[in-house]
Amino acid sequence: MTSVRGVPLQAGARSPESPRQRDFGLDILRIVSICGVVAIHVFGLLVGRAPRGSRTWWIAVTIDVAWIWVVPVFAMISGALILGSRQLADPGLFYRRRAVRLVPALIAWNLIYLIGVRLWMRGEDLTPARVLQLLVDGSVFTQLYFLWLIAGLYAVAPLLAAFLRGGSRRRAVAAAATILAAALIFYMMPGILSLFGVSRPIQLNVFTHWMPYVGYFLAGYALKDVRLGGWKLLAAGAATAGLVAAAIWQYGHRGSLPVLDAAFPVSYLGLQVALAAIGVFVVALSLCDGLKLKRAGKMTVALSNATFGVFLVHLVIFEAIRLTVPAVSAGNSLGAIAGAYAVTLAASFAVSLAASRIPLVKNIF
Repeated sequence: MTSVRGVPLQAGARSPESPRQRDFGLDILRIVSICGVVAIHVFGLLVGRAPRGSRTWWIAVTIDVAWIWVVPVFAMISGALILGSRQLADPGLFYRRRAVRLVPALIAWNLIYLIGVRLWMRGEDLTPARVLQLLVDGSVFTQLYFLWLIAGLYAVAPLLAAFLRGGSRRRAVAAAATILAAALIFYMMPGILSLFGVSRPIQLNVFTHWMPYVGYFLAGYALKDVRLGGWKLLAAGAATAGLVAAAIWQYGHRGSLPVLDAAFPVSYLGLQVALAAIGVFVVALSLCDGLKLKRAGKMTVALSNATFGVFLVHLVIFEAIRLTVPAVSAGNSLGAIAGAYAVTLAASFAVSLAASRIPLVKNIF
């Protein structure tokens, strides 16, 4: 990967200065996915507060769960860009470049959400023990665990690349399938054991958030050149849509089929979500194959590069809206939440794009 802005939400396959040579499929997939991330976090408020089973609740669930593939897809995009990069031939250089980009963001945004959002905006009473727990768990705020997740994937990227180097795509596919299957089985176990009255919840922290996503990381690299056409593309698209619809139905009917809920949880590491994420990745890149953007190319690249900043800043903006707009705070008005989503998304992109032009500030966006 030639871009030094190597965070997967924003790094492009080629330099932004030559957008016509760029794989716009990854850019478009990244932009669409970040819209989904914001939707999950905004409409999730409505899912939690609207009367269960109501029309409003079902609309919110549909919007929320329809985007559940976004985090796995971001990990796949990262693998597609990083694992084939020539930078990995020099691990020291790779680590230095990633650290320069990721460490400032890790420090700054944990402080922003801990002090700015939790202490100042929410007025939480944070004891030293609570702060330590939040930091160790990587749960200072909703989305910040992903920074630790991606840091871990960066840490093992040179090792994975060395294994893949010189091998065929079959090796990459086999490795991705094996490791992803192991992670999915691991995440099935707590639910299955609960059917027998055994409680074994999985607890991740800053050192382990990355582990369940290695399979997705490898899958992105293994599938980055797969392109479907004709009936195969139609079939893959229909299957992917079916998997997403099944996840929406299952989430909306939780409890009615306890064995299904236990064995195949609607989560980032549930089987149906994993298959849907793979489907979205392959179908999207197939649809965008050979896409040439002229006037829209620079804007597409700019929006793609801005997605990392959107990911980091959007919950500050939504929190400000939630605390100042009673209809949003109540979390039971579909119109208010939809408006909050539109404002949050637009404002987040505006802030991220503006920050990219400001010295020093751009280092955390």
